[in-house]
Amino acid sequence: MPHIVTAAELPVAELLIRAEQWRTRLQANPAPPVQPRAALIALLFYEPSTRTRAAFEQACVLLGCHPLVITAEASSIVKGESLQDTVRTLCAQGVRGIVIRHPQAGAPVAAVQVADAPILNAGDGAHEHPTQALLDLYTLWRRYGMPDPTTRWLAGRKVAIVGDIRHSRVARSNLTLLTQAGAEVWLCAPPTLLPDAPLPHATHTHDTDAAIRDADVVMALRLQTERMAQGLLPSLNAYRRDYQINAERLRLAKPDCVVMHPGPIQRGVEIDDAVADGAQSLILEQVRNGVSVRVAALEYALGEW
Repeated sequence: MPHIVTAAELPVAELLIRAEQWRTRLQANPAPPVQPRAALIALLFYEPSTRTRAAFEQACVLLGCHPLVITAEASSIVKGESLQDTVRTLCAQGVRGIVIRHPQAGAPVAAVQVADAPILNAGDGAHEHPTQALLDLYTLWRRYGMPDPTTRWLAGRKVAIVGDIRHSRVARSNLTLLTQAGAEVWLCAPPTLLPDAPLPHATHTHDTDAAIRDADVVMALRLQTERMAQGLLPSLNAYRRDYQINAERLRLAKPDCVVMHPGPIQRGVEIDDAVADGAQSLILEQVRNGVSVRVAALEYALGEW
């Protein structure tokens, strides 16, 4: 029973290929006929979500399963029930898999310890978001012509991730997959929003121009003010001035550089409208690819390859 808890444990090459098969299938028929079954997949979301939750809901339906959406405010969680007891309850009720988003790092690992169904991590605190990193990698894989996914196909490519690195699970999971594929990764943030201990296999800087210069890919990240202590940022205006991805700053990157963002976007803060909606943006492509990738991930976890 394979779980999907961290990006490092993903069978990346196989998932990229399977996601492409699903993209092709859905492009030909957005609502392919499937044989409905009684299987339930629990979507246990302790934090708000639009893209990830909607993609996993669609993935369940495309596989003929029923998504059982459970939010913290509408469950026994508000009565003090522990995560592990919630997982035990869902497994006792016969769910085939559990997708978890949780504000605490390590929550999916705790769930794995008591689950007899596969656990899929949809984001845990500032720790990991493996399927987001997978869909980002898949978006780049398609952009660069779908090279052999078993090779270091991003070798020679520079990826700059700019924003709230300290609190970003997306940055951590992306760093794992991008470096596995051979990319040179730069992590850029104000000094207070870089991690206390440098993340391995990355160049850390608070100089945005240095990070973006000659980059092939620029990924902007949202300021996660809900996870910040007081005083981490002097002002939003200062952040916009020094770290916003805008057309002027993007001129430092390679001419064919692409722009990404895992969402949700705070327009006018970490990225301006002209770049978010411009010809170099892959942001909506990332959203579209999220469904195919989540179907492939769910299939893998359910043992249906």
